[in-house]
Amino acid sequence: MKRLNLDYLESFAVVIDSGSFSAAAERLQLTQPAVSLQVRQLEKSLNATLIERVGRRARPTAAGAALLSHAHQINAAVSSAVDAVAQQTTGTAGRVRLGTGATACIFLLPPILKELRTALPSLEITVTTGNTAEIARAVEDNTIDVALVTLPVSGRSFEITPIMDDEFVLIAPRDMKLPARITPQVLASGPVLLFEPGGNTRRTADEWLARGGVSLKPLM
Repeated sequence: MKRLNLDYLESFAVVIDSGSFSAAAERLQLTQPAVSLQVRQLEKSLNATLIERVGRRARPTAAGAALLSHAHQINAAVSSAVDAVAQQTTGTAGRVRLGTGATACIFLLPPILKELRTALPSLEITVTTGNTAEIARAVEDNTIDVALVTLPVSGRSFEITPIMDDEFVLIAPRDMKLPARITPQVLASGPVLLFEPGGNTRRTADEWLARGGVSLKPLM
């Protein structure tokens, strides 16, 4: 493409298709001298005669016919490239890499992803799960684009937007008798399951227990 001007190539193809420079000028909305100049510049850049007159009609030379056989493919490739760029810049295609926790992935994301897929069917979506610290590092390392995690999270490169409050509750078997008010001491008296270490959910639970003077060793 270094020596091939696409506008000149189009003018050449339209001259052949129209059969004359005047007809091509009318289709291209240019003057006839401008079309003639573009074809001459194209011939000069390729060092070949591309058009000859047969009677009153412009026809391609052997070199012109060879170029014409590629012209439509070139124009199609350029149009495809322009369309691909347009899709990316208008947000209708591309890839979004999302990171979140397992709970959000199961309970929050499915309806959101369904709506997104319906609205933007060409969008490629990938989801990675992990705890808040892992997902935050992935955003900093640019291996994911967007994170849906449990706050707090901090970092100079982050733009943080709280989107919902999630109630923190104790879940127990239906037949387990519990007092009206749950305290750290109440939990210390029975078997407890806790979220994995390293996540903000576990950190929140550990801090609540510590404020009550309790250090639990979870059953699991």
